[in-house]
Amino acid sequence: MWNDTDIPLAYLITFRCYGTWLHGDERGSINRFNNQYQSPYIPPNPNWQKYNENQLKGEIVNLNAKQRQFVEEAIQEVCNYRKWLLRAINVRTNHVHTVVSIGETDSKRALNDFKAYSTRKMRENNCWNSQTSPWADKGSRRSLWNEKSIELAIDYVINGQGNDLPKFD
Repeated sequence: MWNDTDIPLAYLITFRCYGTWLHGDERGSINRFNNQYQSPYIPPNPNWQKYNENQLKGEIVNLNAKQRQFVEEAIQEVCNYRKWLLRAINVRTNHVHTVVSIGETDSKRALNDFKAYSTRKMRENNCWNSQTSPWADKGSRRSLWNEKSIELAIDYVINGQGNDLPKFD
């Protein structure tokens, strides 16, 4: 069943840690010229990846267990404060997935709030001391227009990310 309003029922919002998926990467990538629904990824290119690695202004960021915990708490706090429905969350070492219903709020605002609150929460708890952001620019904001797409996104976020991460730090 399709949602006949102009407002998605939810969004799959994903953002990456700084430097963890660069153009040229073996997984392929997306840029502003091929960022359309079902567009193919840009193929891997080791020279382009090396160039992009050399352009990094800081260290590649991977989140440890404590940082992941604070990111999850921060996103839950944002959703509670803004009265958004957080349907699923999975904070990985190099990226974060959420499925969230935000009503008429611009999905860019939700993405930016998630990143800002997460960074602040890690700083408040002394597990991010850099003045730079731990996040890559931008992020993915997929509109979910019906209950089936929400169900599939939730399954992907919860079950499609590989094994549970160990608490090794």
